[in-house]
Amino acid sequence: MQEIPDLSENSIQQILTILKEKKEISCMLPGMGILHIEKELPYLVIYRKKSNDKGTKRFITSESSYMVIGNSDFAGYQKLLIAISDFLSVEMKSYLLFEIYAGAEDSQKLRIKGPAEKLPTSLETLQKDLLTINEVFTGLYLDTEIVDTIHRHAEDSEDLMSIEEAKNCGAVLVSLEIPPIYRNENNKLYPVFFRNFKDFLIKAMHRSFFDFIRVQTTGGVASFNALGRKYLKQVVFDIDKQLADIEKSYQFLWLVSPANIHEIKEEFFKSNYQNVLDYHYRLLPVDPDILKRRLYNLKIEDIDDPAMSFLFREKREELDMQITMLGERGSSNFMYDSIRLYKGVDRQLCEEAQNILNEVPEETYSESNDILDAKAFSSLARKEFDYFKQQDENFNCKVHIRKDVNVMMVSHGELYIPADYEMSRIEAEALIQHEVGTHILTHYNGSRQPLKQLSIGLADYDPLQEGLAVMSEFMVDGLTANRLRILAGRVLAGQAVIDGANFQEIFRLLKMDYGFSAERAFNITSRIMQGGGFIKDIIYLKGLVLLKEHLKNNDDYDILLAGKYGIKHTNIIRELTDRKVLEPLRIKPRFLHSEQMFEKLKLIRNGLSLPQMVCK
Repeated sequence: MQEIPDLSENSIQQILTILKEKKEISCMLPGMGILHIEKELPYLVIYRKKSNDKGTKRFITSESSYMVIGNSDFAGYQKLLIAISDFLSVEMKSYLLFEIYAGAEDSQKLRIKGPAEKLPTSLETLQKDLLTINEVFTGLYLDTEIVDTIHRHAEDSEDLMSIEEAKNCGAVLVSLEIPPIYRNENNKLYPVFFRNFKDFLIKAMHRSFFDFIRVQTTGGVASFNALGRKYLKQVVFDIDKQLADIEKSYQFLWLVSPANIHEIKEEFFKSNYQNVLDYHYRLLPVDPDILKRRLYNLKIEDIDDPAMSFLFREKREELDMQITMLGERGSSNFMYDSIRLYKGVDRQLCEEAQNILNEVPEETYSESNDILDAKAFSSLARKEFDYFKQQDENFNCKVHIRKDVNVMMVSHGELYIPADYEMSRIEAEALIQHEVGTHILTHYNGSRQPLKQLSIGLADYDPLQEGLAVMSEFMVDGLTANRLRILAGRVLAGQAVIDGANFQEIFRLLKMDYGFSAERAFNITSRIMQGGGFIKDIIYLKGLVLLKEHLKNNDDYDILLAGKYGIKHTNIIRELTDRKVLEPLRIKPRFLHSEQMFEKLKLIRNGLSLPQMVCK
């Protein structure tokens, strides 16, 4: 960060020259001050350094336009503010100086000081949002008032500038007095409350700023979501990388799946569905205790950007659960952690699964020459890779045909195919869009983003990821009756294992009660029983249900392919996109925006049921 040693006329002119040429600046100012301004923002959030004022500065340091006034040369800062306001208000019609400070220790009011008649909607928008604080945080009894006064600062402080000076330089002065309820009488923060209170306050401020921009200026900001920082602080990238390194140090799905699945299957069928060999797992390449120590040494609490703080805290909790499960493979605790990780099986999802199995009979296929083996499928996958490479020459991916995997999967962006895998051509074309057109595609798009988490996956990304994958099968007329039945069977098998059923009981439930072939019943059961009870497979149907509901009211299929994240993250992804933190898609699947896709989305919005999605 550039350092400006003083606030002389020459230094102020240097700052204005940088703003004129680059439209943005980030520099250190005298007395430990800071100035950070990003492009095309007609406001500046201000905080004055003060002793024994723990936490207050952090309300502004995640802003895309802010100033920390240092503890020396206040007159110089006043001149700088007048100069910046005068320069930027010419281009944007008006310029808002918004100061934040802590009120008295016993204060129970949020006070908005500003020109109530000149900025009625902006101040009222802020007041309206702040008045909800008692609903958001139980146990608080705060009031919010608008004070129309010419002295818009703390009582023990000087004016940033006079009202007359503000008029002359195109500035509008507003301040927000915050009761310091986020710290105790010893100036120590209540860390969890402070984080949530700060995030609440920043969102309320941004709504008010957006109203000011919309009504009072010529700024072209699309939404209040776009007001966060475009340039994330280095601490964000450091923690993002460390979280990614921790997750990359182990392959979770690989380590919880049995290495002896072929022997288990052979013995189970040879014994007329009676004997189940013990699951043997691969040795752990990591020490769970050391990984957890690394995980909780990450100082996520130092991140003031609300969106990034939320995403990283979620991810840390998910990795914590995964690492715990690695150490508990084969035990009953593994199943309980699995329930927590994948949120269990709710009654509505079970009803959807039952409905599918009641309405959709299992299909039987006559012998056909059009059966593809693992090598033939890998050739189809490579053709799809070539299609992606046409869109982005940097795309690259590997295919692995392995004897020690029991299911096709994508791990760390690479495709793994069981050596004995066979499928019809229709199933193969559907799986290409499932595994390659969704899992590999979103991994690659995420890897082109500045945040590594979008290629690895934000917390709880699996349901949307698998929902997109199954939806892609539907989009290319490849979602078969048997495929949909398998997804439903996985849900009921998941509920059965939660209810205490063993391997043989789940197998018989699927085969005898729901009409699955022995092969399919075994595949569902063996997956749900790995680790000691692994209910991840419920997310396929769960994700399809969630995505179908989402698409009824949202026309944003493209953004769902920007990386690996959950439906609950869509607003954050939109925000980061609006802030220009995230990049546009690099590669897209074949079916995207086709006429066939348009017709299928229309059917979904008209209430298409899950059984009706099966291609006839």
